[in-house]
Formats: sequence, structure tokens, C-alpha cells
Amino acid sequence: MCAFIVKAQHDHGHNEANKHMHHRPVKELIKGFEEEDRMKTQKPYEVIALFGDLKGKTILDIGAGSGYFSFKLVEKGAKVIAGDVNDEFQEFIKNKMQEEHISADQMELRKLPFDSPALKDEEVEGVIIVNTYHHIDHRVDYFAQVRSGLKPGGMLMVVDFMKKNFEEKVHGPPVEMRIASEVVMQELKKSGFERLELDDQLLPHQYIVKAWK
Repeated sequence: MCAFIVKAQHDHGHNEANKHMHHRPVKELIKGFEEEDRMKTQKPYEVIALFGDLKGKTILDIGAGSGYFSFKLVEKGAKVIAGDVNDEFQEFIKNKMQEEHISADQMELRKLPFDSPALKDEEVEGVIIVNTYHHIDHRVDYFAQVRSGLKPGGMLMVVDFMKKNFEEKVHGPPVEMRIASEVVMQELKKSGFERLELDDQLLPHQYIVKAWK
């Protein structure tokens, strides 16, 4: 589960989502993000394969958290911008980069402001946001900025939890804090994305929305 802490605003639902995740220490959150079972439930390599050939592409990971997806993107040949608002997560990624001998040319740490993906116009070929969409306020404006940061033909990938109960225990936010895939698609259309595609079959508890510039 990636992490993103948003500034306290009037939106009660999103504030509650942040309180729910961050009532635990960051070290404990990182342990959960890195658990082995996540390979089965989130299928990270199959998810990032949806970007196609990653060699030579620059991908922004919004809410990178512990870098769970960032490091796998680097492994597949991408230049990654690991973005998060939290200094402790950024420090964890920095230390792991040193341990795994990953250079600044392969991965850039970027401290994100609360209300922006901090992208230059047409800076990246792809953006991924995992388990984080429901934490962001003013999403139409936010993802309009994401769209501006994508190169023509670039893709945004949103991975988040289905808004329904499952028989088995799911390590995600309570159902009332989740955002349905159709709402995500409606909001992204308002942000300027015209071509969108939903995949609700690959992952057992989550949907994937792909949106192209």
C-alpha cells in the first residue's frame, strides 16, 4: 500500500482516510507495505507490465511510500520519480537505494506538495498511483496537473480498492472510505482525460483505471 498524506481540509471523508492509515507509526506502515503476501494480492509485476516496455521511460510514482512499486519499475528499466509528501518514507527509499546500489539516474526522490504532483509540462511518459487516489483532495484539479505532466500518448494508471465488501479480510481502507471505479473515471474525464480503460479482473480486490493523454 502506497502512502500519501493530505493536508487537513474541509473534506471529512479524505481526512478520515488519512487518520485511518496514519494512526500507526511509519515504521509499522512500511512493514505492512513490504509484506510478502502483497505479491499475490497486488501482482506488482503484472500491473507495471500494463505500461508496456519500460526501458527509457520516466514514470512518476505518486504516494510511493516505501517504494514498493518504484523499485520494481526500476528493475524493469524505467527511470522513476518516487514522489511522496512524507519525509520518513523518502528517507526509507533513499537508504534502500544505497543498499541496492540504485543511482540517482535510475531513481529520483521528489518531495511532493499536498496539492500537486510537482511535474513539469510533458516531463514523464507514465504516472502510477497505487492505493492513494482516495487520499487526495480536489482530485479534478490535481489530475489535470498530472495530465499536463504527461507526454503526448502518456498513461496514468490508478490502482485502488473496489468499493465493496469481500468474504475474506482485505488489507485496505474501510469500504466507506473507498472510491468506486466509475467515480474515478468520471473525475479523470473532468480532468481532461478522454481515453480511459477499466480493468477489474486482474487483481482480486482492486481495480485498475488506465487513462491516456
